Amino acid sequence: MDEIVKQAIAKWPDVPHCYGWLGLDARGSWRMRDERAQTLNAAGDKIAHSALLSFIIRNYTHDAQGRWYFQNGPQRVYVNLETTPYIAHTDPAQGFVLHTGEPLTIVDGAWITELGELVLESLGRVAQVDDRDMAECLAQLRLDDQVVSDERLLAWLDEPASTQRLSLNLISRRVPVQRIARGAIPQHFGFVRIPQPDAV
Repeated sequence: MDEIVKQAIAKWPDVPHCYGWLGLDARGSWRMRDERAQTLNAAGDKIAHSALLSFIIRNYTHDAQGRWYFQNGPQRVYVNLETTPYIAHTDPAQGFVLHTGEPLTIVDGAWITELGELVLESLGRVAQVDDRDMAECLAQLRLDDQVVSDERLLAWLDEPASTQRLSLNLISRRVPVQRIARGAIPQHFGFVRIPQPDAV
């Protein structure tokens, strides 16, 4: 967190939190959600200003309830998450890179939803893989040590009782891939997709 932000928190500790105005989409884009976007339940406009994006990323964290936010000076701006707190992209040099620019050098666990969304965990960080990178990830998946076609993966997803083992074949290790329902992801990993104010 930026030092200037820490100073602002100390100076104005009681600034009300902000909800619904900032979003993170499933491709790793930050989105500004004005009143119209909130009323229409729309994603909002992509933020493209590089200095603002860097500021958000440096001050992006979460509270004890698993609500992710951007500390904007003395104010917490809670983030609506389309999927997970981080989004991962494939990278030829580092394997995976988070939407914040950090490399995902170690993958501790992997899950796949009924929709074929791949979720990775690394050192406590949870990241869904950008759908545009799934074709590349498909080449790294193995079903009982065999390369997986789209058809075989869909068949495996449709058969929860299947004893075949799915794994993600990375350079450093092979990571077992578990099934997870999309709706169960927040509870399983302890985060909140749409933060709400504390009950009074």
